[in-house]
Amino acid sequence: MSAAKMRNIGPKSAAWLRQVGLRTHEDLAAVGTVEAFMRVKRAGFKPTLNLLYAIEGALLDCHWQEISEERRQELILAADAATALLPAPRNKPAAAPVRTTVHADEGGYEAGAGFAAAGERDDDHGDGFDRDGGVEEHDERAEDGERD
Repeated sequence: MSAAKMRNIGPKSAAWLRQVGLRTHEDLAAVGTVEAFMRVKRAGFKPTLNLLYAIEGALLDCHWQEISEERRQELILAADAATALLPAPRNKPAAAPVRTTVHADEGGYEAGAGFAAAGERDDDHGDGFDRDGGVEEHDERAEDGERD
């Protein structure tokens, strides 16, 4: 962080912590692992559990992988409880599964079609479709020069 680099805290994590006002080992120790993690989360960043373990390791001056499974579970439960108390995001619905919708090309238009050239009517393209979505009606006899 700013005074001395702390163990387990990389550049991205250090930047997140600085932005929430936690710049030194003493700052982290004063608020604790879970509160430091929650400050980052409340600031709008998307920290993973690795940050939670990294902060704990930094406070204990050990590698984050050396934290016991029991302590990891305690940290997860505490972080989950704190996360449940967070308010829902404003102006956004809760996240839902993402669905992809593919719309079929209706009416058989080609890209860029639909603009009549000067003097042409919308239905004078000869492709069998008028630009209002309907099928053009042609009198084949009239096109061959025959008239009623």
